[in-house]
Amino acid sequence: MGAACFRLRKSKKNKGNHEMKERNTKPSDSVRLFAAAATVFVFCATSGAYAFTLEGAPKVAFIYASSAQDGGWNEALEAGRKALEEQLQVPVSVTENIPEEATKLRAAIDLYVKRGFNIIIGTTYGYSAPMAEAAKAYPNVAFLSASGTENGANMESFYARTYQGWYLAGIAAGQATKTKKIGILAGFPVGVVNWDINSFALGARSVDPTIETVAVFANSWWDPVKEGQIAQAILDQKADVLATNLSATSALDAAEKAGVPSIGFQLDMSHAAPRTIQTSVIFRWEKYLVPTIKEIIDGNWKPEEYGAFEGLETGVVELAPFGPSVSEETKAKVEAAKQEIIAGKLDPFQGPLKKQDGTIVVDVGGKVDDAALWSMDYFVDGVIGTMPAK
Repeated sequence: MGAACFRLRKSKKNKGNHEMKERNTKPSDSVRLFAAAATVFVFCATSGAYAFTLEGAPKVAFIYASSAQDGGWNEALEAGRKALEEQLQVPVSVTENIPEEATKLRAAIDLYVKRGFNIIIGTTYGYSAPMAEAAKAYPNVAFLSASGTENGANMESFYARTYQGWYLAGIAAGQATKTKKIGILAGFPVGVVNWDINSFALGARSVDPTIETVAVFANSWWDPVKEGQIAQAILDQKADVLATNLSATSALDAAEKAGVPSIGFQLDMSHAAPRTIQTSVIFRWEKYLVPTIKEIIDGNWKPEEYGAFEGLETGVVELAPFGPSVSEETKAKVEAAKQEIIAGKLDPFQGPLKKQDGTIVVDVGGKVDDAALWSMDYFVDGVIGTMPAK
């Protein structure tokens, strides 16, 4: 792939089978599968200068690769879907279990278009290229691609700056640790995962530069048993704060049993560790979906040239409510850092920044740019773990 080409979107106002299952509503192991396919994401810029015009009354379709109630990635998007349905009062249909295969996805899209649906939302990386082809075939239909790479006159890809939330979670972890060692369990060593691990470690080191972060890849997006075993292995290394970057709650279950603080991801996972959870880094996709679809309906939508890449500034990334063990001092430190990030005064990857091996990545005064974020293939100084060879 070529160099990445995306920018920050401006704030807006205002394990199942492959059987198709549709759920209509009125007025997964697809958890970030996109990341398994590539370590570099290219938001291709092909959008026009004029606002998109929707033909006919708005009808919205969501297409999922697995169950919409997967406890993580899909379920976070489902929360956004429910919010837009409630706030905009538009017809919405949901289809589940459409695999990341071009022919099967296209069949689902074709069926929706024949039925008059004119806003189609794909929810996983593997849908992006087939959706781009469908967008060319149906120029009067709007396409939104979660974690996608393609953009055009009637298509926009979107993702979130999750690393901002993980930096804040790292501050909370740094405040809580007594052993000066924290841990995080993740899926695969790809850019969008690596930046979460690294920002978590950097957030902790902003509290105490001697804190170490144990990072272990499960090499799976969903394996609760394996994740539980890895979580225990991290705890056995004397880590006394445990975070998960996955959809299952196995790591939080282990932390709750051990009585150590924990941090969840994608959704508020406090139900899994009510005593020990500190917070969860969560998606609030309604902060993107509602204003974007309103723009489409109102005839004011101009797809972002390089896709939408939003974070704390729009609320697409947030922290869930703090758990009972989090001190007022910690809450204040996290909130202060959050406001600095929103104001542009703090960037989790600002210099000086070193890799795990001591190599300088960014000098004082610089920061890691978006293109380098998406292709991040290293651990920062302070992370204990092995980055697999390319």
